[in-house]
Amino acid sequence: MKQPWSDLAWVFELKHDGFRGLLYIRDGAMAIAEFVSRNGNVMRRFSDLAGAIARGMPEGGAVIDGEICHLNEHGEPQFYDLMRRGATHFCAFDLLWVDGEDLRRQQLVERKRRLRELVKKDDASPIRYVDHIEADGVPFYRLVCERDMEGIVAKRADGLYTPEETTWVKVKNPRYSQNDGRRELFERRSRF
Repeated sequence: MKQPWSDLAWVFELKHDGFRGLLYIRDGAMAIAEFVSRNGNVMRRFSDLAGAIARGMPEGGAVIDGEICHLNEHGEPQFYDLMRRGATHFCAFDLLWVDGEDLRRQQLVERKRRLRELVKKDDASPIRYVDHIEADGVPFYRLVCERDMEGIVAKRADGLYTPEETTWVKVKNPRYSQNDGRRELFERRSRF
């Protein structure tokens, strides 16, 4: 198991428990949008959420990386509610492309700055900006574990979004209660 660390070259985010997806938005005013999985599959189950987010985005479009989640009233991800009731939010943590501009070769902190400008703070919105903690991963990880969250993701502040190198590391909470029974759940679903 990976252990947390503190380092000025890294930023640390809450690991949201849900389904990872890239949100592709074309013609924001026309609300043409879809989530695509890491395997390149269109995630049609979440098309209503994608459309709702797209209506508030720029007309030139965007590609946003994040986690599709079901958040409770405290803003905490609830995996089993996601499976039973569906998604309520998209927790956005990276911006790859916006208004025709490819951002993948820019540093993470710059991409996150641009994402924060794009995702307005609005409690009624289905998209949430995933903020980060700079340098202090150890105390942040302790807090996340105390609150029974899945873990944190450490990311190089200067990291580029490229397939050639990994610039992030998951540090999971070994006592996370929502992991209980998950393997059996997916095994049952794959048999049908």
